[in-house]
Amino acid sequence: MKPIILVTGANGQLGSVLTPALRARYGTDNVIASDLLPLPGYESRFEILDATDESRMTEVVRQYGVSQIYHLAAILSASGEKAPLRTWDINMTALLNVLEVSRKEGIEKVFYPSSIAVFGESAPLENTPNNAFLDPLTAYGISKAAGENWAKYYFAKFGIDVRSVRYPGVIGYQSDPGGGTTDYAVEIFHSAVRNEPYTCFLEPGETLPMIFMDDAIRATIELMEAPKENIKERSSYNLAGLSFSPAEVAAAIQKHYPDFNVSYSPDSRQAIAAKWPDSINDSPARDDWNWQPQFKMEELVETMLTKLQEKYAAKKLTPSQHSSAA
Repeated sequence: MKPIILVTGANGQLGSVLTPALRARYGTDNVIASDLLPLPGYESRFEILDATDESRMTEVVRQYGVSQIYHLAAILSASGEKAPLRTWDINMTALLNVLEVSRKEGIEKVFYPSSIAVFGESAPLENTPNNAFLDPLTAYGISKAAGENWAKYYFAKFGIDVRSVRYPGVIGYQSDPGGGTTDYAVEIFHSAVRNEPYTCFLEPGETLPMIFMDDAIRATIELMEAPKENIKERSSYNLAGLSFSPAEVAAAIQKHYPDFNVSYSPDSRQAIAAKWPDSINDSPARDDWNWQPQFKMEELVETMLTKLQEKYAAKKLTPSQHSSAA
């Protein structure tokens, strides 16, 4: 029997790609997208839902007989630093609502996205292990680290099958960035395809872990479909794709766009990035549920450029008609 899935935050960078992937796999009528407002393209199964409203969430779960929740609604790292208390309040209230609704309504599985933002000064920058001490220094990272502990608590206390991965920077052509510190790695491709110079908000040598959107979506579904007995990490799994710096991705793009110009003007996001790992050790994910990334730098760059060229051609927009993402 196919699950009935509720996706919170379905309009976001990850949700707008994950939701169609889930519908393709489990059937359109079995996946309910939800967010604060509907987006064009949702022909069915969309509910207006503020994830901080537990009663409304309960109503939606009962209406459709939901058996799984993919909880994606959250304020991200860079946006979160503009309003840290609001970030904590929204992120934590929404997660606890999901967990409480799951406990009360008998939800079978919950997906909770964590992030490399949970790592701070105590974690080694190179090959950061899954069990590194978590001392994040952003409101977003603090909320995600706390969320990991709540996920583990609800599994241990109530048997709620909560599963989680720590996403690195997610790079995709399908949607615009959502206010994260790694957003440059999406913005830079848009600028290249529009034949515009790009000013990066990180230093040229600031290496960060990244993952291509297709790999991130596949990892999410593979984790959720893995046998329950295989899931050993009940806080969150490290997830790695590849690591690179702004200068490295700029050089890779310039192989295709030789005249593409990139300059650097680090802002407050550089201080956040400097505390995050340069590379991630995701051996528990590989051991427990056979995770393997597929996209390397060359394939990522070629795919991003090709798909964005197609996207802009389809829209028939000139550079002056399209503003920069984020």
